[in-house]
Amino acid sequence: MSQIAGQGWRADPLVWGHGATVFELFLEPTCPYSVKAFNKIWPLLDKAGEDRLTVKIRLQSQPWHMYSGVLVRCVLAASTTPDGKSAAKAVLAAIAANRESYEFHKHSGGANMDVTPNQLIARLEQESGVALAAAFALPDLDKAVKWQCKYARQNGIHVSPTFIVDGVVDPAFSSGEEIDAWAARLGVA
Repeated sequence: MSQIAGQGWRADPLVWGHGATVFELFLEPTCPYSVKAFNKIWPLLDKAGEDRLTVKIRLQSQPWHMYSGVLVRCVLAASTTPDGKSAAKAVLAAIAANRESYEFHKHSGGANMDVTPNQLIARLEQESGVALAAAFALPDLDKAVKWQCKYARQNGIHVSPTFIVDGVVDPAFSSGEEIDAWAARLGVA
């Protein structure tokens, strides 16, 4: 976890469960399809059991979602706080629940045109209950952001949501599917 006031910090991996089947979801926080996928993670884990499934959230920033970079950094900043991945989950959940507050109308306009990154962080702190400003300002937090980008590129990931099962991209998965379909495809039904 974070040691913001100390000698360093650590981004808590966004990993839940500890089963043999590894399910990686590449998500952009404001993407409506990523939000659908994000909202299925914990019911899927409940259904499968944390001893049978490992879920890893990977962040896939996309430039057409105008605040994507700021929000990805917020999620990773939250993961450096004492509550680690739980704080990051709370930030992702706040964005998912209020997606339109963090997105531009048709990717190019609307009320968010007048919102600064500091205002966005303050809004997200209020909606998530996670103090983000200090962690967001970590000078080398970009290392965690760059790791997410490199990992996605190394795996040929370009859009969200994209799904990897046991190290292989699986295009059969869709955010529109039911949790039972995911569980069956993963072999954890």
